[in-house]
Amino acid sequence: MPLIRIDVVEGRNQQELNMLKETIHRAMVIAFEVPERDRYQILTQHKPGFLVAEDTGLDIPRTDKFVLIQMISRPRSAEQKKKFYSLVCQLLKENCGIETSDVMTSIVVNSDEDWSFGLGRAQFLEGDL
Repeated sequence: MPLIRIDVVEGRNQQELNMLKETIHRAMVIAFEVPERDRYQILTQHKPGFLVAEDTGLDIPRTDKFVLIQMISRPRSAEQKKKFYSLVCQLLKENCGIETSDVMTSIVVNSDEDWSFGLGRAQFLEGDL
């Protein structure tokens, strides 16, 4: 049940934004083998110049189609993470026309005690999940 934050520069229409969210979700479901309805996404659009993503000296070209994916998740294996990085780039290129150089992902790991899905309960700790 990763929580995914997606940051983009303004300029895409609603259909493009929906495809972007769906594509990222699809990659997560496949790579992490989570249920289809395990979907928590926040998409934020920024005015040009308010989302800066330089390439850490790697000479990775960026365009206004840049997508920053931040994922907060329970622990995942290195292989699962690598599968997600690769798959999300592949699917975004196929489905959204976004170059792999315009996709950056960061995964922040937390534990079961860091989640409450509502009702004032810690569902993972209390055996609901």
